[in-house]
Amino acid sequence: MESNAVSLPNPNHLAPQTLGFLSQHFKSTQDLCNVHNLFTDLSTQCAELETHLRNLHSKLSKSLVSWSSLSIRAKSSLQDFVENLGAMTSQHWNGDWWEREMEVMLMEELPYIAREVQRISDVREYAEIALKLESLVGDLEDSVLSVLKGQTGASCSKAPLNRREFDAKQEIIHQAVSAIKNIEDVLCQVVKSHPRWSHLLKAVDSRVDKSVSLLRAQVLADHRSVLSSFGWPAELFTFKTFDRETPGMTNALVLIPSDKRESYSKSFLALSALQHMQIQRDKRRLNTSCKNEEEDCVLWAIEELVSPIASRIEHHLLKWITQPELMFALVYKITRDLIVMDDILQPLIDKANLASYSAKETLVSAMVKMLWSFLEKRVFVILAGKYKIKHTMGESTSSWLHLIDLIIAFDAQMSSLLSSNAYSLSTEMDSQRTVSVLSFFSDRPDWLQIWGKMELKDVWKKLKVELEVESFWVTNMKHKADSTTDFLLASREDHKAPLIAESVLKFSWKMMQHCKTLRSSCRIQFIRSTSSKLLWKFLNVLHLRHDGIWLASNDSDEAIVEICALINAVKFCEFQLQEWSEEVDLLELSVAENGQKLDIRSNTVVNACFFDEEIRSMTEMQTSWLIEIAAHVLRQFEAFSFNYFLDMSQFEVVLTDIVHAPIVESTASHDVAEALDNLRTLLLLIQQHLNPTDFLDLWRSTAEGLDHFMFRSVLKSNIRFSWEGVKQFIIDMHGVFLVYRAFCSRPEAFFPYISDLLKLLKLDREQVADLILSLLDNNKGAKCLAAQGAPHISTDDARVILMNKRFSQKPE
Repeated sequence: MESNAVSLPNPNHLAPQTLGFLSQHFKSTQDLCNVHNLFTDLSTQCAELETHLRNLHSKLSKSLVSWSSLSIRAKSSLQDFVENLGAMTSQHWNGDWWEREMEVMLMEELPYIAREVQRISDVREYAEIALKLESLVGDLEDSVLSVLKGQTGASCSKAPLNRREFDAKQEIIHQAVSAIKNIEDVLCQVVKSHPRWSHLLKAVDSRVDKSVSLLRAQVLADHRSVLSSFGWPAELFTFKTFDRETPGMTNALVLIPSDKRESYSKSFLALSALQHMQIQRDKRRLNTSCKNEEEDCVLWAIEELVSPIASRIEHHLLKWITQPELMFALVYKITRDLIVMDDILQPLIDKANLASYSAKETLVSAMVKMLWSFLEKRVFVILAGKYKIKHTMGESTSSWLHLIDLIIAFDAQMSSLLSSNAYSLSTEMDSQRTVSVLSFFSDRPDWLQIWGKMELKDVWKKLKVELEVESFWVTNMKHKADSTTDFLLASREDHKAPLIAESVLKFSWKMMQHCKTLRSSCRIQFIRSTSSKLLWKFLNVLHLRHDGIWLASNDSDEAIVEICALINAVKFCEFQLQEWSEEVDLLELSVAENGQKLDIRSNTVVNACFFDEEIRSMTEMQTSWLIEIAAHVLRQFEAFSFNYFLDMSQFEVVLTDIVHAPIVESTASHDVAEALDNLRTLLLLIQQHLNPTDFLDLWRSTAEGLDHFMFRSVLKSNIRFSWEGVKQFIIDMHGVFLVYRAFCSRPEAFFPYISDLLKLLKLDREQVADLILSLLDNNKGAKCLAAQGAPHISTDDARVILMNKRFSQKPE
């Protein structure tokens, strides 16, 4: 019996899950009778699990076979996974081992498999899209080849196509354009969903570019053939202008028969449809490469109308190089005749899905571009070469600037042709740049620099004549501002500025307007090299004139008047520059120059003033010159009041004790009366010739200076005021206040130290004694001084003043 006995395992060696299972099913000895049933249930469950594992093994094996050709690494991982599952079936149940294996599969193997599956899916999608694009590009190349060789695939014939052949060829062209559209749709979707597929995009774009290039050349050739079939452009005729015969042109497009007009419309639509697709392709590529390039605003079909005109009138333009006004007159006349085709061309443009284009604007723009091309090759290149030669520089400058004036007038005429276009889709500024010959200087920065030098030199030459005329420096005193609007300065008369300041600003503004149609960067360059330099030159002239005035006049009244005129000139220039800088146009230039971004929410830009440096320099000049005038006024007062503050013993005289006697009217001291009269005369003279804003700062500055000067002079003299002396001193100080009462209603507020001194001098004996005791404590003394209405005087100065005050004995 002992040999057949089965030894049970040690309970300590069993897993917690196994012990839990046994405790659940064998709670007592009676449960041993159910061992057979439990064994049967466990056997059934194990069989079911084994069947499920075999099915899973079979499914995974089939999946492995289907994907093994795409991923060897995925195959290896799946085999390991299946082997692990097979190993589980041959192992005894062990909970810890099962948990570890499941954790490894869930955390490492399954995510890796998922990534491999996603990669395989991406590869399949890439292959599908590549095959689709290959098919579409192949269709495009076949269509282009058909267009080049003809509908039947035969070689091209030099004979013109009949109506049926022409229509068939146009149909093939539209098929090619449709193929380009389908390709573009797929590429746009790729850009959105798979932006990293750059090599695929480049490969497709390269092949499409070649096809589009060939297709465009053929479509252009067909379009030119259609134009020549009805005699475009028409022969020139002559018309009278500037007392001479000038060529003109009839509009053959308006007069063509209906059948040829239909052919032209189909050719126009084919060429425009091709350009529309090219525009869409450019937009997609520009967005993906983050470039900021402007689209060419001239339509290909419109260019084909203008190109033969350019070759036909070039002979006349060459003949009139020395008379450029005739060139501009001819181009303007032809353009005015061409825009009547607006009714024919605009419906075709709209039908070609080019709704953002205006036929009238594109016609005018094409003519402007044609004229600039001629001027660039035949005129400006010669003038630029002459400018570099010393003996021909003057001739080149005069011809260049004369040509610029004619261009400005011509641009205004071309803009007027568009003013009647009520349905123009472009903004005013865009239209001006489109129809402006000057705008093409943006592409020639070297010529732009030469133009800027010429403009500045010519303007400075004209301005120097006015600088030497003294009447331009005189302030106009006829204008009398209303008292309610003294500080609302707007015009030159309000600022009391001389005529020379207005001349400088007019020249600066004129040069700024010349470059209005340039791009922002080029416009900034032009303004900095012309208007800004002119302003700095003018400021330098003001500095030199200021220095000469002080040296020649020795602080006379005439010098004060002339300095006031200079201050007014600077003030007026500063005001105008500030006004210009607040305009949206210059605000955008400032933002572009500083590389800042406009905060749309707050509508503010830090340091967004285009003329910030010029304005800062002007402010410093005004401040410096106002300080000089204020110092002159103070020196004059000090000179005339020298004896008054040098010997103040008159204020120590004691006549009788009339401490509480009222202050009676009296006259100011003789020494100070002359100083006050001179002060009043100077301030009134300055008020008459200085602008109100700066004069307000000046008289306040002089008041502050006099307040400190008189207060410190009293302390320095160490005078012991008697009551009679106090009364006389109060009368003298009221005389000072009276001078400034002409400029404000409460002049005492601008003499804080003198006002506080007078309050302390009016105190009686008991108040003085109490206050002296309080001043022994600085903190308490400051509060007591404030309570007495003298907060500006320090405790030490107040103690000196009070200790020096004399009180006489009352008579018996």
